[in-house]
Amino acid sequence: MSLSEIAVSNLRCIEHAELRLSPGLTLIHGGNGSGKTSLLEGIFALGRGRSFRTRNSERLIRRGQNQMRVTGAVSSPRGGEVRIGIEVTSAGTSARVGGRPAETLTELSQVFPAQVIEPGIHRLVEEGGYRRRRWLDWAVFHVEPQFVDLWLRYTRVLKQRNAALKTQSAAVGVWDADLARTGEAITAARQRLLDRLQPYWQAAVGVLSGLEVELHYLRGWTQEHSLAEALVASRAADELRRQTQSGPHRADVAVRLHGRPARDVLSRGQQKLVAVAMTISQVRLLQDLTETIPTLLLDDPAAELDADRLQRFIDEVASLRCQLVVTSLQSESRLFGAPESTFCIAAGRVQPI
Repeated sequence: MSLSEIAVSNLRCIEHAELRLSPGLTLIHGGNGSGKTSLLEGIFALGRGRSFRTRNSERLIRRGQNQMRVTGAVSSPRGGEVRIGIEVTSAGTSARVGGRPAETLTELSQVFPAQVIEPGIHRLVEEGGYRRRRWLDWAVFHVEPQFVDLWLRYTRVLKQRNAALKTQSAAVGVWDADLARTGEAITAARQRLLDRLQPYWQAAVGVLSGLEVELHYLRGWTQEHSLAEALVASRAADELRRQTQSGPHRADVAVRLHGRPARDVLSRGQQKLVAVAMTISQVRLLQDLTETIPTLLLDDPAAELDADRLQRFIDEVASLRCQLVVTSLQSESRLFGAPESTFCIAAGRVQPI
């Protein structure tokens, strides 16, 4: 799948823009603050229902406006086209797929899988487990389509259990069996994905960083107990904190170098290379297992990389054979070859070249 066209309205500094993209390489160039990254945010939101820069989608809405909208058309290699769209207001985020309202935002990802490599990607290594859970779950969703139903059921039951904890209800235990059953299934799916990812991961991180960094899944409760047992054991602590402390919602992917957390021993540049390897290995896995070919968004890809590491990065990305949308300060940028389509953006206004 590839994005053939996109229209954005009231997205940060962009009042309105329409672009027709090539299935290969598209270059978007402009000065600092011109709106390049905002445009990538719009493309990413079409596939994820959210931004890669903020968890608060209302921040995407242009100042003085009450809604932001992005629509697009996704073309299949076998022919045919699907129109998708997303709208953000103060009331929340809604989406449409193929002319009908989407039941969940995950439907967008089924039609338009998108990944991003941007200057802040080091946070995938540096920050807490939330980002790494999202990174892992995106791949699990594509490899095991039933995963999204499991996760939606788990989050509904978790909310019910947490509500009972907040009201100090005696009914807390009513939710434990369902929470444990779905939680164990989610954990098993995540572990299967990470096991399958390992050869892709080791190859990518070796080429890009030269470091023996390891990925390990931490399931969100102790290894000595089942989730059902952990929920019983943590009941007193849960009641004190009025929140469920055990389960896959507390899981993490540990990123370690020689047994130590990578964020404690790696430089910012090394963290970026490790995070890039996490993304590239994931894309390769999906291509091999599901024939899914995500669109890859690259925001200022040369930032913080020396010439040697940059060339390795370019070679790895080029080998993916997927749709690329790249931003640059320079109109003559040819890091990934000659672009098939080029756009210039200045002060939020986009012009094709």
